[in-house]
Amino acid sequence: MARIGRPGLVGTMARTAVISGTATAVSGNVARRQARRAQAQQAQQAPPPQQVAMQAEAARVAPPAASAGDDMMAKLGQLAQMHSAGILSDDEFAQAKAKLLAS
Repeated sequence: MARIGRPGLVGTMARTAVISGTATAVSGNVARRQARRAQAQQAQQAPPPQQVAMQAEAARVAPPAASAGDDMMAKLGQLAQMHSAGILSDDEFAQAKAKLLAS
């Protein structure tokens, strides 16, 4: 004889398990999607590690030079390093060098 009406205990437990499993799967997918979006957004905002290293190199201050000639050479060396690291374009390097040599 088939039971008519409300489901029994086993049917209710099975239905609850299905609902719970579905909710867990959906919340896991939402959490993963949000984590990926946050990671992508953070990657767009943060400069690449190579750029950070170049900026740190450019920000380093050269030790004081003994004479004006040595100071000029140190500044030219810094400009050359910044140019070879890609911080300065060819035009920027040429302008900075000309300005340094003119002073």
